[in-house]
Amino acid sequence: MAEKTTIEESLKELDAIVAKLESREISLEDSFALYQKGMELLKECSKKIDTVEKKMLKMNENGELSEF
Repeated sequence: MAEKTTIEESLKELDAIVAKLESREISLEDSFALYQKGMELLKECSKKIDTVEKKMLKMNENGELSEF
């Protein structure tokens, strides 16, 4: 993923991949490529969610973020 995408955009793309895989109108080779892309998207989403969670844990009582 060369460009920065939001978690929502990645999840929307994952939904599209799942729909294509479930359609069964796809070759085995294409399904493997889509599966690999989906796994990469999941890793990126996981990293972004972890970053957000860490920031949330670093908030002080005034709702300000502390740098880590």
